[in-house]
Amino acid sequence: MNTSTNSAASASSRISSMFRFVLPAAIVGMLAACVSVPLPPEPPAPAISVPRPAVPTAPDDGGPLPPALQQGKARWQPVRWSELPGFSGDALHEAWNAWIRSCERPPPPHAALCPEVRRLSIATPEEQRAWMMRRLQPYRIEPLQGGGEGLLTGYYEPMLEGSRAPTATQQVPLYRPPADLATRRPWYSRQEIDTLPQARAALRGREIVYVADPLDALSLQIQGSGRVRVTEADGRVTTVRLAYAGSNEHAYRSVGGWLLQQGLLRDASWPGIKAWARANPQRMQEMLWSNPRVVFFREEPLSDLDAAFGPRGAQGVALTPGRSIAVDKESVPYGTPVWLSSPGPVLPLNRLVIAQDTGSAIVGAVRADYFVGWGPEAGEIAGRLKQPLAMWVLWPK
Repeated sequence: MNTSTNSAASASSRISSMFRFVLPAAIVGMLAACVSVPLPPEPPAPAISVPRPAVPTAPDDGGPLPPALQQGKARWQPVRWSELPGFSGDALHEAWNAWIRSCERPPPPHAALCPEVRRLSIATPEEQRAWMMRRLQPYRIEPLQGGGEGLLTGYYEPMLEGSRAPTATQQVPLYRPPADLATRRPWYSRQEIDTLPQARAALRGREIVYVADPLDALSLQIQGSGRVRVTEADGRVTTVRLAYAGSNEHAYRSVGGWLLQQGLLRDASWPGIKAWARANPQRMQEMLWSNPRVVFFREEPLSDLDAAFGPRGAQGVALTPGRSIAVDKESVPYGTPVWLSSPGPVLPLNRLVIAQDTGSAIVGAVRADYFVGWGPEAGEIAGRLKQPLAMWVLWPK
């Protein structure tokens, strides 16, 4: 997760086929039923207009709306369900896995709904939609001060190759927290770690794995966790997760921002940064030192079940690709279902997600970091995702 923008890391500043958005099978079937009428004799009949499936009507639809609410830096403005873009077309069952995960550690306002959420895991999308409309009230999130467009970014879990000992190609260490991390605040900066003998001595023996590319190591620190395919000393290959375990408590600085300030780059996406670094290896160290923040990790085993989900977010539950977001926790409480709408251009979205993470760079009422998943394709999407956003919380009635 993105420590620059998020946080299972809460730490720093924090896909495949699942992102092919298609109509749920149940809705496709309803559409097919609408057009399966006998063909008329010649001449052909005019084209038939096929109606969209109706959204189930909530019992109080059309009644008075509740008052607006204030939550941290946000105003929650009550709205009708009809105002949620694309609400009738989302594959809600994909979000239900994330919702059930949140029910492992539900916040008080949502805990009473969890038995029903679990029962509805095998319901149809129409039944899930109708239940949501009965039990929840949508509120559009607005900044208290007004103005300002919402922002959607993305984060992911990098997948790296590593070894337990340095090799000819893998010489960049990823560390456990140093023993004196709690007593020295802030701890040594990135440049000091690379140059001061006392900093290097404090980290000796704290190495977890070594990787080949310092930018990959930086990416894992920015995201806050990642998966590493490790070659063990006896030649066995295992896959582990490196999870956030602390930082040197220096402020995060974007290397992309540094490149822009230096006039060295116009495309400050992660793919653009990597392309610049390949073309300018002599300035790589200078670029890395522009971000003084260093993240430390703990190693976790990765079972088959764990591998099907992301790392644990700030709520304490495993993240679900495409259905978990990091939010400003002062404006949106953990465990809250959120309707998210963004027009693109990288990833057009109208879907149900769950607020399960946060990060020091996720600041503001209409702000979300979208957990894309893991691996190179997820990284490509997350690295380019920066687009307008509208959000609605779905709050228990």
